[in-house]
Amino acid sequence: MGIFGPTASGKTAVAEAITTLIPAEIVSADSMQVYRGLPILTNQPEAESRLVGIWTLDHEASVAEYARLAHAAVDEILAAERTPVVVGGTGLYFRAALAELDVPPAPRPGARDHWTRLYDRVGPEAAHTLLDELDPAAATAVHPNDRRRVVRALELADAGASLRPTRDRLWTEETRHPTLVVGLDVPREVLAGRIEARARQMVRRGAAREARSALARRLSHTAAKVIGLREAAELPEDEAIAAIALRTRQYAAYQRKWMRRIPGLVSVNADRPPRDVAREILHLAGRREPLSAGRAR
Repeated sequence: MGIFGPTASGKTAVAEAITTLIPAEIVSADSMQVYRGLPILTNQPEAESRLVGIWTLDHEASVAEYARLAHAAVDEILAAERTPVVVGGTGLYFRAALAELDVPPAPRPGARDHWTRLYDRVGPEAAHTLLDELDPAAATAVHPNDRRRVVRALELADAGASLRPTRDRLWTEETRHPTLVVGLDVPREVLAGRIEARARQMVRRGAAREARSALARRLSHTAAKVIGLREAAELPEDEAIAAIALRTRQYAAYQRKWMRRIPGLVSVNADRPPRDVAREILHLAGRREPLSAGRAR
């Protein structure tokens, strides 16, 4: 089964409750929890969870690499006749764990910086003309002035992939195994309160010390995106809490948009104790196909 929801919606607590009710293991689908060295800022679970803290902070994460590890973990859990519970708030990682996506290969080291410098040097029109030569389909979908997407399209073309794949499996209901996909729904004002409380707790637990230690080392581009990293390290405590909470609320809004687009997702009220939510999810799962290895639907 899969559990998706915005930050602070209670995904981890619900998943942990499920493991106390049935033989199950958790597989994390969080693009920041894959890193070790930032357990406070990435809110890593205390209970055992696969694919948490697996990479050092200088590792450039890729969806393709994560997908291979997630598929192996899910298959291993199923082979042990247990239920894999994929839990995440990173939409692409969540879908990659559950489905066979056309995931682009990892870019060559330094590719993003190379194409960013090229775009800035030659200008939008020339960079877009180059993209049109390398990947005409992507060029038709990207405006020359959209710097971020032009650079990304060039990076993908350089790696032998495309921003516009011939087949997009991201928003289809096809999964590798029969899967109940649940979205945790929490009222916006309740979620905002939880986010504020979490930000405050992070700072008080030592987020500043953790962040400064991480920033003293070489960080990959992906690890540097951890919410609160700079804020915790550089701002006074109260300002850091406010800044982290703001960024987290903005990210939660993005996650809500993702949740509305996940195919086949069943929404569940999560504004109640995690064990109650877990029982409802298991009740829903009982009405569907067995949660075991089988043909993909």
